[in-house]
Amino acid sequence: MYLTLIFLPFFCSMAALAFGRKLGNQGACIVTVSGLFVTLCCSIFSFYEVALSGSPVYIKLMIWIDSELFNIDWGFLFDTLTVVMCCVVTFVSFLVHLYSTEYMAHDPHLPRFMSYLSLFTFFMLILVTADNYIQMFVG
Repeated sequence: MYLTLIFLPFFCSMAALAFGRKLGNQGACIVTVSGLFVTLCCSIFSFYEVALSGSPVYIKLMIWIDSELFNIDWGFLFDTLTVVMCCVVTFVSFLVHLYSTEYMAHDPHLPRFMSYLSLFTFFMLILVTADNYIQMFVG
């Protein structure tokens, strides 16, 4: 569920970018907005689990840089501050996605715009949940 929270906006972004012409403006908006709604629900659930129940989560995906004295893992840390920021980021991004669907409704490149908007949300979630400063710089 925690990885879904982070990577779902990325997958929705790639889907809107790859299949934007086939889906059309309305389909790309539905894909990105519904993906962000699921991400918002996951962040609210993670807020309940981590902040209210008091159980922080650390997910180590892989070793990123492995030198003799310099080891950096690619991982995600979910503590109280992180899940609060995840809720804020996903809620604001969801509202921006909803507003953008109506505001940019007549733009011919709406699927690309929605894809970039979801990609921005993905990188914001990387920034918020980063385990170290180098991964935070990627976000």
